[in-house]
Amino acid sequence: MAYWLGIDQGTSQTTAVVVDEQGRVQARRTVKLAAHFPKPGWVEQDPWEILAGVRAAAAPLLDAYPIQTVGFDNQGETFLLWDAATGAPVTPAIVWQDQRGLALCRQLAHEIDARLLQTKTGLRLDSYFSAPKLRFVLEQDHSLATAAQAGKLRFGTMDTWVLWHLSQGRLHITDPSTASRTLLFDINRLAWDDELLGWFRVPHALLPTVIASSGFVAELDWGDGHLRPLHALLVDQQAALFGQACFAPGDVKCTFGTGAFLLMNTGSAVHLSGHGLLATIAWHIDGATTYALDGGDFATGAAVQWLADGLALIPDVAASGTLAESSHDLAVVFVPALAGLAAPYWLPQARGAFFGLQRSTSRADLARAVLDGIACRVHELVETMQRDSGNTLRQLKVDGGPSANRYLMQSLADLLDIEILVAANDEATAAGIAQLAGHAASGVSLASLRAGWRPQAAYSPRVSPAERQARLDRWHRALAAVRLFHAETG
Repeated sequence: MAYWLGIDQGTSQTTAVVVDEQGRVQARRTVKLAAHFPKPGWVEQDPWEILAGVRAAAAPLLDAYPIQTVGFDNQGETFLLWDAATGAPVTPAIVWQDQRGLALCRQLAHEIDARLLQTKTGLRLDSYFSAPKLRFVLEQDHSLATAAQAGKLRFGTMDTWVLWHLSQGRLHITDPSTASRTLLFDINRLAWDDELLGWFRVPHALLPTVIASSGFVAELDWGDGHLRPLHALLVDQQAALFGQACFAPGDVKCTFGTGAFLLMNTGSAVHLSGHGLLATIAWHIDGATTYALDGGDFATGAAVQWLADGLALIPDVAASGTLAESSHDLAVVFVPALAGLAAPYWLPQARGAFFGLQRSTSRADLARAVLDGIACRVHELVETMQRDSGNTLRQLKVDGGPSANRYLMQSLADLLDIEILVAANDEATAAGIAQLAGHAASGVSLASLRAGWRPQAAYSPRVSPAERQARLDRWHRALAAVRLFHAETG
């Protein structure tokens, strides 16, 4: 029996899983990761803590299993700069949620051809992506800009940073799916783009080499002297798309974690959105590029975590569903814009809001409103994706920690009026990158991986059309108020 190791370097934790040849998870290990908020809108992490977390998650599993190959996925747009000679960070890891590039995006909106930007990158001009924050960092510290121009610094997303150190500085690489999240990469030509680099004033010398998403990369020490070959690299949401066996055009998944991210496989064609979604690279494997439509909400699991840790209204995240089931006031509505409103509105200045509060409002009402607000945001993303693609969904595959929340999944089924299938592998992201590594190292076919996919639970709609419409109407009124309020401050 061959075993593959998948490492998911996420925003709130790093998870490593052992997967067998049938794609079944045999073991897992998770290491939590802290975030820091030095200023309003700024979100940072410690690069050394990220590196240590990868080693701590992987090493015990490598002790316990004869791992054939390793796959590594990362949190996408998060990046840092480090010294090319010493490997020491010269910035913190600047997280995808960080908004320090917001003012620059407003400025560049008058200078950059938005349609050309979308055509080249599939993306929008937004601080969510790496390039605006990178330009901000270089403009704020002239010594960094000078060192970058002289080739003395390196830029990298979390895959690039970790692999640089695991290889003692030999590897400065990323894959096309992660490169496509920077606003610096032409997804049509699969290359860093000089015009984009000029817009964001990024020296080419900073950037990693882009390699295929699968194939032998190198033998690396994953901790405690464990040398194993790396065969797969992806950004995290694309790894989940692979882990959910969404190999055919039209296949869709939604991963719940810090945020909620909906991806639809669009095959070999770039599908530029006309409704506020993104086009992105799903993967480049076996010599071919697969693309995807992408829509995300930035605060789903993070919103529930806020109830527990920020407000101390619930003892822990797991309690939210049970508490929500005891709510009796459906007039309390929550818009979970705790990190702005992403697709399809792209209002990073928006903030979350409760509506309908009164003296009798309980913790249960607030918990239910948060979970329903998350479901309403995902409903919007699904509806937008259906309009954009022309496809009508009959079911939705979901994964990630919050997919275990029965109230949230039932609310989603009720609002979407379709079946919700919860993946048996709740760690579909880490399992997906492990399976891609197994595909590259062992030749396990995509058909075999698709045949092995199983749901753990299924949720069917239970509410009447009238109740569904009433819930959506309340939500849309609340959302309109939030958009109006924050449009005035934008």
